[in-house]
Amino acid sequence: MLNTNISSLVKVSVLGEISNPAMPGLPASPYFVAADGEPMLVPMFGGLVYNVRLGDRATGWAAELIQPGVSIKHPKADANTALGVYACLGNKARVMNGRAAGATGMVIGKSGRFAEHVICDFTADDIEKMAPGDKVQVQAYGIGMTLTDFPAINFKSCSPELLEALNPDVSSDGKLVIPVKGIAPSVLAGAGAGLSNESGALNLQTSDPALLAEAGLEDLRFGDIVAVTDWDSRFGHGYLRGSIIIGVVCQGGSFRSGYGPGLAVIMSSKEGEILPVKTEGANLTKLMAAK
Repeated sequence: MLNTNISSLVKVSVLGEISNPAMPGLPASPYFVAADGEPMLVPMFGGLVYNVRLGDRATGWAAELIQPGVSIKHPKADANTALGVYACLGNKARVMNGRAAGATGMVIGKSGRFAEHVICDFTADDIEKMAPGDKVQVQAYGIGMTLTDFPAINFKSCSPELLEALNPDVSSDGKLVIPVKGIAPSVLAGAGAGLSNESGALNLQTSDPALLAEAGLEDLRFGDIVAVTDWDSRFGHGYLRGSIIIGVVCQGGSFRSGYGPGLAVIMSSKEGEILPVKTEGANLTKLMAAK
């Protein structure tokens, strides 16, 4: 049993509204340019997504950085910043009004610059009853969490429930063992570098399919746990030799250069105190099934 400071954490309410997908107003073109120079028009992040859910494939959709399930955002910028920072993966989300009032779900990710959403999973039946503008309350719990025996490991957007579900062990050489779908080298890290590590996503570039396959990431699914080596996300996102992060896939693939499936980071270690181990079932759908 690992020693934590969970008994000292504060659980606080933060609120968002189900977002409507947004596009730049005229005269801006609704098209974006793919990596090969082709102009494209496909759905992008935000809104209620009915047929892309937690556990589904993260790539191969006719969409750009699609977010599964329900994306929420507060209309006031400062309150939305608090929502994005305080909400942790695994936190309970509850619909407060509308036809789905009372429905409960779970925070499963975040998106950063240009979107600034918190991403939540609900049942398909509940999503059918929701509409943009419905209010969703998150019981934010996890900010400030530490492990007594691993004080140098920084937790980011990780709830106590998710930490418990990961069921980390300690290796013979004293590292924290975390189950993962695959291990990506830092060369695959793309959009998100230099931006917020608390309320955004780090994209894995998909321009080199062979390298993705070598890392065991050619068939990523929403909710997969992924490690990135030589990457530091303690106070931002950036390259640092010997460091390591753990993230959860929460955004879909991209047609643009430098983008790809987005990870919400849940822990970061400057000194490489985390040992990722490829494990069958390292996905939120299985890890959080009984939560």
